[in-house]
Amino acid sequence: MALRKRSLLIAVVAATFLTSLAQAQEKFIVLASTTSTEQSGLFKQLLPQFEKASGISVRVVAVGTGQALDMARRGDADALFVHDQPAEEKFVAEGFGLERRAVMYNDFVLIGPKSDPAGTRGNNISLALKRVKDTGAAFVSRGDKSGTHAAELRQWKLAGVDMAAGKPAGYKECGCGMGSALNIASSTNAYVLSDRGTWLNFKNRGDLSVVVEGDKQLFNQYGVIVVNPAKHAHVKKDFAQTFADWVVSPAGQNAIASYKIGGEQLFFPNASQ
Repeated sequence: MALRKRSLLIAVVAATFLTSLAQAQEKFIVLASTTSTEQSGLFKQLLPQFEKASGISVRVVAVGTGQALDMARRGDADALFVHDQPAEEKFVAEGFGLERRAVMYNDFVLIGPKSDPAGTRGNNISLALKRVKDTGAAFVSRGDKSGTHAAELRQWKLAGVDMAAGKPAGYKECGCGMGSALNIASSTNAYVLSDRGTWLNFKNRGDLSVVVEGDKQLFNQYGVIVVNPAKHAHVKKDFAQTFADWVVSPAGQNAIASYKIGGEQLFFPNASQ
């Protein structure tokens, strides 16, 4: 009996050691990213190519940009791939990130019912939002402190709508990701601001269509940041830097440019600009 117990103990210790060794040897990073990079389908193309080139796997946590930045501030991520430039620059200035590098861009679009009851259709987002407010049309906001939510609030401000003084009559916040916000808009025939990539990959469109696009105010820039190991010593700086360097390299930029849905390119690399 004693021999059996000793053998069992040795087996458990050996298994624990081998598991720990395997985990220590596994090369991976945690990437906190905006939901649009995942829900658009981009990461399904991009990350396998990076992993094949580097041997480093990427574990994505797709949340709103605000939540992603908060994760990184706590040391719960090794790198960021997000789209709220003012917030990203603040993150770096506070010492939480090593450097912010431009990666790619696309644009935001205003989605609404095909009948366009608020009369928003065109290429002027400020005028469109004023009409949404004046008509009391239903509008779904992500309300989640994401990059898209921050962009939406900037557009309301540029349209002369003071959200602090009172939100428009039809304005509803869901506190949710882009896909969920689009689903709510589809089921309620509401307007919603979306990044183009997620919209193109969205299937449950119902009666929705793009009603406003092409306004230069709707430009949507994405950046990559390596979390500063001086703030959190456990951050995998070297692996994260390898990822950041790859996405701005010709190989990474080509992988981004080649991602299309229905022949339409979703993201446009601009790391060299």
